[in-house]
Amino acid sequence: MKFGKEFLSQMVPEWQEAYLDYDNLKAVLAEVNISKQPRASDVSGKLKRKVSLYRAFSGLTGRRHSPRKQDDAIITNIVQKGSEESYQSMFFMSSDRGGENEVVFFRRLDDEFNKVVRFYKKKVGELLVEAEELSTQMDILIALRIKVEKPDVAFEDADEHVNLAGTAVSSTSNSTVNSINGRATGRPRLETTQEVETADDAASVDEDMEAKEAKSYRRMGSKGIIEATQELRPASLDLLPHVRINISPETPVSTLKYMVASSKARLSYNKTELRKSEELMTRALIEFYQKLQVLKGYSFLNTLAVSKIMKKYDKITSRKASKVYLEMVDKSPLGSTMEVTRLIERVEAAFIKHFANGNRRRGMDILRRKFRRERHGITFFSGFFFGCAAALVVAIILVIHLRNIFESKGRNQFMDNIFPLYSFFGFIILHMMMYSANIYFWRRYRINYTFMFGFKQGTELGHREVFFLSTGLTVLTLACVLSHLDMEVDPETKRFEALVESIPLALLTAVLLVIFCPFDIIFRSSRFFLIRSAFHLVCAPFYKVTLQDFFLADQLTSQVQAFRSLEFYICYYGWGDFIRRTNTCSQSNIFEAFYFVVAIIPYWIRTLQCLRRLIEEKDVRHVFNGLKYFSTVIAVAMRTGNDLNMGMTWRTLAAVSSAIATISGTYWDIVCDWGLLRRNSKNPWLRDKLLISNKSVYFAAIVLNILLRLAWMQSVLGFREAPFIHRQALIAIVAVLEIIRRGIWNFFRLENEHLNNVGKYRAFNSVPLPFHYDEMAR
Repeated sequence: MKFGKEFLSQMVPEWQEAYLDYDNLKAVLAEVNISKQPRASDVSGKLKRKVSLYRAFSGLTGRRHSPRKQDDAIITNIVQKGSEESYQSMFFMSSDRGGENEVVFFRRLDDEFNKVVRFYKKKVGELLVEAEELSTQMDILIALRIKVEKPDVAFEDADEHVNLAGTAVSSTSNSTVNSINGRATGRPRLETTQEVETADDAASVDEDMEAKEAKSYRRMGSKGIIEATQELRPASLDLLPHVRINISPETPVSTLKYMVASSKARLSYNKTELRKSEELMTRALIEFYQKLQVLKGYSFLNTLAVSKIMKKYDKITSRKASKVYLEMVDKSPLGSTMEVTRLIERVEAAFIKHFANGNRRRGMDILRRKFRRERHGITFFSGFFFGCAAALVVAIILVIHLRNIFESKGRNQFMDNIFPLYSFFGFIILHMMMYSANIYFWRRYRINYTFMFGFKQGTELGHREVFFLSTGLTVLTLACVLSHLDMEVDPETKRFEALVESIPLALLTAVLLVIFCPFDIIFRSSRFFLIRSAFHLVCAPFYKVTLQDFFLADQLTSQVQAFRSLEFYICYYGWGDFIRRTNTCSQSNIFEAFYFVVAIIPYWIRTLQCLRRLIEEKDVRHVFNGLKYFSTVIAVAMRTGNDLNMGMTWRTLAAVSSAIATISGTYWDIVCDWGLLRRNSKNPWLRDKLLISNKSVYFAAIVLNILLRLAWMQSVLGFREAPFIHRQALIAIVAVLEIIRRGIWNFFRLENEHLNNVGKYRAFNSVPLPFHYDEMAR
């Protein structure tokens, strides 16, 4: 792989604009290369003769009149502009052929390099501020741990100050006493207040520290130790009375507490409080450590890009300017990452000591970023299941055609009772396949969906895994359909009618057992992630609304027919005569009421989520978004009144409310969720930034969204009768069109979210800190 592609693949997607513009610099070098090409007159015989004569006499004249050395083609200097430093290079051979293009190249390179340096220094400053805050939080956590676990005897860590930022160092006496007490109690002795070099062999580091501590102990003597002990002052313990616990409304219980009490509660010094604080600090330190690693990788990758582009320049121009320029790079903050390296070492030392009980391997395993492993078996079985599904489809078509099932007397009975049971799985499978396609295109266009959804590192599903699950469920469903059809027409299986009619129920039970299976099989972490998000929807608005929560709720609004099929399962097998393939569900008022309640629930959940976000974020946009979903709830309610045959008034209200819901939903999809139809943007009627180069794709998506929204409106108005197709088949077709519309919406919705993150260089999640303290108390 060429470096340009490797460089692009290793970028942090949200920071892409902050990286060196390698492709642009390559384009400038291409112009330099063209300008350096010899002209036609240069290759004539006369010029060849002159060159040969020049070479013959160059040995006589070269010592007196030596030209400028190639190493001196450029010089570099650092210009101080106010509080910022600017790195500049000066090219001395602009009079040479193509020299003007070389001047342009170095100007572009200087601009790009200064851009990278400014961004790097800004991020380092932000991390130093964050390190100071984490240091204070760690001090409070240590004091709380002492208070809870050892309230009477807390000598070892009482005066310890975890200094991640390295702005101050504890006194020699205090650190010595702490280390001696640590050796006495057998607890880890990793010192976080001093800048120590992390080594792979932790044992050798411990031996060196023990030797230094022993020398200090012998110098101090017993009298010095007593004096040092008397000078100890547990500053962190003094700070505890001024500390409050941050209660963020993230769960139903904490939300209720937030509503009835203050968001900052006093410390109660119990183990539950300590455990929750440790969990939050662990998450905060892991996130901070990964920020440091990413920033260090950013520095390395840009330094490597400068080196690569300068080597290309030297190769094209036959100069040796890279050495001079790279010396300037090495002197810049980008070339010396000591601050970031020291922060990494301090975080490692603090985390290993306080959260891994001194076990370096365990601590580093928690801190390091996890990567998902590609499995070739997934690809193989995906293809195998896809082939099996195609074969089963052909087999089902042949069975239907050869046995004239659609022409039989029980055709309507089958479509009314059995078809809705199997169509439920068809809706789920289609949605999974659309999601698999979404993941493929998100990755292709470098949309960081794993970060936005908050997936656990190394466990997120790729498009192959989702396609594998969807094809596996397809094979299972089609096999049940084929066996159902075959057993129905086979005279030998007539006596097993109960077993035959229970096949859909057995399939549903098997799928639910797999979803809720507690064992570590079939992507357990992803299954539990889905269950947890679904539970957040059930408890809306008592859970903090994140992107994965409202994204899942939006998916459910396109699966209304699947929920209705699930309701039919309960009615058919609970109150219907499924052995005789008959039911009275349509004649039950309770069933009809729940039929519309089920359709309202997804939109009602989104309305409650918008209300929660309005309370937290104070953004008026959530008011209009909530009204959009509430208009759909009203449209479904009006449709309920229209179904009760209550006159033309209800029909008119149903039509008007459905039209309003469709228009508002279409506008919000295109303008707000996708960010399109911006008349004054760089791309007319689209938006300034587009990830897909072909603009017609966006216009096609807009048209498709409008057309498919109109198909969805049919399900609200209830036009379910057609002379050439069965009612259940028409309902299924409309539901399929809505799922396809949602799949298209998914891609552009996350593309717009990704571009908003890119505009703010937002590449990390914000982790809430456990404590709030009064600055005046420190």
